[in-house]
Amino acid sequence: MQQETDQPQVPAKAFRPVPVRYLLPNLITLLALCSGVTAIRLAMEGRYQVAVAAVILAIFLDAVDGRLARYLKGTSRFGAELDSLADFVNFGVAPAILIYVWSLNAMKPLGWIISLMLAMACALRLARFNVALEDPNKPAYAQRFFTGIPAPAGAGLAMAPMYLGFLDVVTDGHVYARFIAPYIVAIAVLMVSRVPTFSGKTVTQVPRELVLPILSTGALIIVCLITFPWETLLLAAVLYAVMIPVSVASYLRHKRRAAAEAAPAP
Repeated sequence: MQQETDQPQVPAKAFRPVPVRYLLPNLITLLALCSGVTAIRLAMEGRYQVAVAAVILAIFLDAVDGRLARYLKGTSRFGAELDSLADFVNFGVAPAILIYVWSLNAMKPLGWIISLMLAMACALRLARFNVALEDPNKPAYAQRFFTGIPAPAGAGLAMAPMYLGFLDVVTDGHVYARFIAPYIVAIAVLMVSRVPTFSGKTVTQVPRELVLPILSTGALIIVCLITFPWETLLLAAVLYAVMIPVSVASYLRHKRRAAAEAAPAP
């Protein structure tokens, strides 16, 4: 008689080696997560400038990992889920705790509620982004825009009052908590809103004549970040806020053009 075995059959693909191109983007994502969690620890120690720098580093690493995955053709479902979890910690939890410890704790429970609003808005924004990726009916022009402020930009904007504090414009964050609180609420609302904002994820090629200007501008920005970090970050936050109405106008223009092209000819 043939002896029966109760051991489950393990699929052969379980032992298949994983290409390195899948590991590198996830490694960068984990480094970004470590940077964001470290920012929370630094905030608890009162080292606010280093804490903000850690969040900015997480923003930079977040911009690198996705593009590296697409360049190496190493995108995966696991990497997408890991990236979303890391983004929630880096751009939702960390900025909320930073702004609470630096300023909003002066408002007692109300300040904590506002900090929670920022973290919840980041979680909802990321969840909506993940669902939108699977929408087959999304028009082509909408690929150029985010829905609401993306999580990294929201974190950078939420920490703008801290930039002013590091420049001695805001002498004490606790004194100005009543003015910072509505600003944080506005950032949280913009993150979960339907306001279209420019997306750079569709930019994969640049004209040849713009290569040198782009390289020069990028090098200049890095030098400014090293030499004048808070002035540069504050200027970047202001420019991004100014670009929001421009992105809305551009989105509406693309929408009208697409509607005109889809309309039947008279």
